[in-house]
Amino acid sequence: MNKFKILVADPISPRGVEALKSEPAFEVVFQTGLKEDALLEIIPACAALIVRSETKVNKRVLEAAKSLRVVGRAGVGVDNVDVEAATARGVIVMNTPDGNTISTAEHAFSLLVSVARLIPQAHASTAGGKWERKKFQGVELYGKTLAILGMGRIGSELARRAMAFGMRVLAYDPYLAASRARALQVELIEQLDDALPHADFISMHMPLTAETKHMLDARRLALCKPGVRIVNCARGGLIDELALRDALVSGHVAGAALDVFEIEPPPADFALRTLPNIVLTPHLGASTAEAQESVGIEIAAAVRAALLDGVIRNAVNLPSLDAQTLAVIGPYLDFGARLGRFLSQTAPFRRSERLTINYAGRVNEADTSPITRAVVKGFLEAAVGVEMVNPVNALARARERGLEVRETRQNSPGDFSDILEITVGAGEETASVAGTFFGSKPRIVTINGRHVEAKPDGVILLLENRDVPGMVGKIGSLLGEHGVNIATMSLSRDAAGGKALTVLNLDSAPDEETLARIHADAAILNARVVTL
Repeated sequence: MNKFKILVADPISPRGVEALKSEPAFEVVFQTGLKEDALLEIIPACAALIVRSETKVNKRVLEAAKSLRVVGRAGVGVDNVDVEAATARGVIVMNTPDGNTISTAEHAFSLLVSVARLIPQAHASTAGGKWERKKFQGVELYGKTLAILGMGRIGSELARRAMAFGMRVLAYDPYLAASRARALQVELIEQLDDALPHADFISMHMPLTAETKHMLDARRLALCKPGVRIVNCARGGLIDELALRDALVSGHVAGAALDVFEIEPPPADFALRTLPNIVLTPHLGASTAEAQESVGIEIAAAVRAALLDGVIRNAVNLPSLDAQTLAVIGPYLDFGARLGRFLSQTAPFRRSERLTINYAGRVNEADTSPITRAVVKGFLEAAVGVEMVNPVNALARARERGLEVRETRQNSPGDFSDILEITVGAGEETASVAGTFFGSKPRIVTINGRHVEAKPDGVILLLENRDVPGMVGKIGSLLGEHGVNIATMSLSRDAAGGKALTVLNLDSAPDEETLARIHADAAILNARVVTL
């Protein structure tokens, strides 16, 4: 039996490594501290790569990773992983967003206390033999206002601790619902500039994006209340470090505590290193025994589930699927891909502009985004190649081709409990197919609005013909003469004597001579062979 090779390139919990090694389907290689060239030698044979923050999973590494399916990051940030390159190559990138929540929140609060009471400076002075009580007069947290920038899990945990110390908490987060802010008992601030003049303390908990880079720059630091104290345990780059240095030197910012930096480790000439009113720690937010144990076990379990069960958890470039969700939508993933494949082979045009997936009925109760990805994957296989498209990169591949993908929903699925309908369009032209389940059996139920019943499997012969007597017998005889057996048949017509649609599930594909004879019949308007 071929085994999945898993490279653990950074130290993680031994329990996590042992959990992987105990699985007979895995070959686990624990090799840390690899330089890029050494990593390039070993990565082509690996199905999974597990890292923390040390190993850089860049585009060059990903291009060499011919067998790679999963990158597991034991931690929250994926700054060291080229997620865009991974997505383009169909590699799932997973992290552990919950494993170090408490650890990081506690560290942020520790820095909050440290910068308020100058604890590190007082320790260094006393340890050096001095007794400088007046020099290290701090401020209380009680009654002060804390502005938390980013109210995700860590920001929310910090808010609880701050309120326990009697602080007023302002929250700035463009994605935080008002109802959630009320539940957290924080004051939601719509504009960041409005929060800064009122804050005695600021704590950063935003992801680093183009929008948030240097969100505390010279202009915004000038808006802050004189004497403000700032903590950053989130991402280096959220604060303009040179602007912060100037504000600390002038005293406008009374103190700052940083656990993260724009360049890690900071260079020897780091502008903030020698200032007396700053506290620096070497990215320790997740550095507790409990957090390290948790993220190592969590990422090992996630990698195992992805490789063996197809269950995706905490993917940063793919919606997460837990076992319960997978049980609901799992049958639709393969079915959706088949419907997409069917439509790509039957649409009368190739330069598709839009693809609409309509969900009706009970399927709407689940997260349908993985189904959409499966549909797009199936639809694009013929255009870009089966090996070049998968559920991870399907939407990116669609954008590359100028194909707009839409989801629509309706409550009533008509005669069925639920239905999945896919429509492709180019200009004014459209083509569609819809399907549902009869019990556990998937069936195609409409093609271009015409009612049929066909199995989405194997070889399908799709005929559009004039509705004249004897057509079914004629086609059956012709196929039989050439050794092609009909498994099932479905007929539909728009009106007596009008146009008829015949859908035949075949045991084998007809050859070119057979298709030529079918096309030669004057009553045949169109004939297509679909392979699913």
